[in-house]
Amino acid sequence: MNENLIIIDHPLVQHKLSLMRDKETSTRGFRILIRETGTLLAYEVTKDLTLISKEIETPLMKMNAPFLEGKKLCLVSILRAGNGLLDGFLDLVPSARVGHIGLYRDPESLVAVEYYMKMPDLINQRLVIALDPMLATGGSAIAALAALQRWNVPRMKLLSVIAAPEGVKAVQSRFPRT
Repeated sequence: MNENLIIIDHPLVQHKLSLMRDKETSTRGFRILIRETGTLLAYEVTKDLTLISKEIETPLMKMNAPFLEGKKLCLVSILRAGNGLLDGFLDLVPSARVGHIGLYRDPESLVAVEYYMKMPDLINQRLVIALDPMLATGGSAIAALAALQRWNVPRMKLLSVIAAPEGVKAVQSRFPRT
């Protein structure tokens, strides 16, 4: 298994994924579940963020307290499916910056075509987490990550709820260190 691939098999994530897959789950229920799953995955995907120590004053005394280092992270929703995950991430990290990439698959060539891109300021100084719930062939994810490279993003992660082996392989071959 590639060291850059992390499979989150937390029981709550598995349970919510099963509920999302159930044909009896309503649209409203699905939206709630993808948001909740986004929050759970946000916790896992941010566990390696770097901390620095800063002096603060508490009601009792001064202390050195841990704070996230650097610029706020940036969440990039791959439209529109990524928006459900985005909401869950923002529940946990409300100060994160947000970007959007709109892609569609050309029906003839089957190549991902970018139709929209809006990124926050200083994205080239931020950790970016691209959100795409389903990684199938990898075409959209590769196009999104390539677009982020054009913005000179120094470090990026791709988060998907489910992924086909072919999609994982395609993304890893194009972005071995992402």
